[in-house]
Amino acid sequence: MNQIALITGASSGIGKEFATQLAAKGMDVILVARSTGKLQELATELQEQWNVNATVITADLSKEYGAKDVYKQTQELGLTVDYLVNNAGFATSGEFLTNPHETDHNQVMVNVAAVVDMTHLYLKDMVAKGSGTIINLASVVSFQPVPYMAVYGATKAFVLSFTESLWEEYRKKGIKVLALCPGATATSFFETAGDVSVGKMRTAEQVVQSAFHALAKGNSFVVDGKSNYATTQMGRFLPRKVLTRLVAGIMKK
Repeated sequence: MNQIALITGASSGIGKEFATQLAAKGMDVILVARSTGKLQELATELQEQWNVNATVITADLSKEYGAKDVYKQTQELGLTVDYLVNNAGFATSGEFLTNPHETDHNQVMVNVAAVVDMTHLYLKDMVAKGSGTIINLASVVSFQPVPYMAVYGATKAFVLSFTESLWEEYRKKGIKVLALCPGATATSFFETAGDVSVGKMRTAEQVVQSAFHALAKGNSFVVDGKSNYATTQMGRFLPRKVLTRLVAGIMKK
């Protein structure tokens, strides 16, 4: 019997790449996102190419009970998740008050609340059977304040701290937990994030491979790409005020 991986935000970008590479490893996949059509296309592609089962669950994780609805559906289908990738998320940019309140609220719901809810729901099952893997998508911006992406930066700082804490709590219980911290990646993410200053982009394939390598080493987090890792280390050498102003200058460009 194949192991089962559940990926949120699976319709495009890093989530789609996770689904593809996990299916290539012989895992059955549960694809979760809002875009039913894209999920069904991907499910068909993965089933035909890798001879695995691919289940589609359409869900809006910005809603209060979005994660619970996903869990309920997997329970009703008799699917036990061995591998959870909390990838769904989005960003906005600009001065804080220029973004609608509802958008920022939804950003916190998807980037933070849904991650906590999905992790809580599926982790308890993993602990009960003594094995499991959870990957939470953090970011290079998890490591410092991000003026002009204030909400997004704060949500990703939460994900990093949350994930590293769970790594320590559950590493002796057979559970692998990893915070994946990509930088600019060639996906549709920036269509939502808006006009933000980014450097050379990595590919989704590179990002996913970084996660697999880090899991094999038992790491609690990984920053994808050497230049991205160097960026995250600035906070070790600069005063917080200087770092914040430096990031603000970059984000304004």
